Amino acid sequence: MTNTHPEYQYLNLLQDILDNGTWKISHSTGVKLKSVFGRQIRFDLNQGFPLLTTKKVFVRGIIHELIWFLSGESNIKYLVDNNVHIWDEWAYKKYEWAVKDGKAKQITFEKFMEKIKNDKKFLKHWGELGPVYGVQWRRWPTFANVSAGNPAPKKTARGERSRTIDQLGWAIEKIKKYPQKKHYIISAWNAGCIYEMSGSHGASMVIAPCHTMFHINISGDKLSLLLYQRSADMFLGVPFNIASYALLTLLLAQVTGYKPGEFIHTFGDAHIYENHFPQVKEQLARTPRPFPKINLNSYVKKIDDFKFADFEIVDYNPYPPIKGEITVVGGF
Repeated sequence: MTNTHPEYQYLNLLQDILDNGTWKISHSTGVKLKSVFGRQIRFDLNQGFPLLTTKKVFVRGIIHELIWFLSGESNIKYLVDNNVHIWDEWAYKKYEWAVKDGKAKQITFEKFMEKIKNDKKFLKHWGELGPVYGVQWRRWPTFANVSAGNPAPKKTARGERSRTIDQLGWAIEKIKKYPQKKHYIISAWNAGCIYEMSGSHGASMVIAPCHTMFHINISGDKLSLLLYQRSADMFLGVPFNIASYALLTLLLAQVTGYKPGEFIHTFGDAHIYENHFPQVKEQLARTPRPFPKINLNSYVKKIDDFKFADFEIVDYNPYPPIKGEITVVGGF
């Protein structure tokens, strides 16, 4: 393939960081990284599904995670039941918060995972991640005045009236009626649920959202989506994020009755951890192959009805995977 292949946008950004990035140090781990600020890549979803080919991407994990997000759940049970373990370290991190607060006994990660897999009661309690992405998308917690006519508010311990907002459900229904409106924004950034600001481990999500918000736009007969990602682990996380939000764009187009347009990925801090430099250089030496196609079950018309069996990846021929250790830095 020539350097017009859309995957070169990602590869060129990797090279940009290596060549021009500023050195930083992760405050919580001491791991060095190189970083650039303010970049954008975009993919025409009619030209193939942007599942990177210069290393194999964990497709099964992407699909299951997106289904989990769409469910609005905060517990990793669905992922564990489907043998997807990309959020395990974050569940253990929240357990460690409880240890620090004197609410749990110290155990190793291995022991923790053994109990998560085999003890349903333990999983129900310690598999909770707090109000993470799916919760914010589908059940954004808020407080409301009953006189304002809000539906079925419940009283909190502090006497406030609470309810939740289904941001994504609202956007889907509004797009069907008013496609030209410009305010279809779904945010995962909820200051009241971020420990750095809330000061409460109990009410906080386990990680401040890295992929912070997305904006849905209708132009003609096509639906496009723009993601703003404040913090981007370019080697491990971003290939996953590209595919996940491109897939979300396809789902939203199908359930609202539009053709897919573009997925546009805007980055704040885009970085490569120093311990990933060898892997990045190995990936940069590879030439992209044609993107695969993805087939969705055309009978699914509601966002909540998608199941794993409704997705089929066709003609995915990537290079072998390149492993790298995840850096659990706590979101900041």
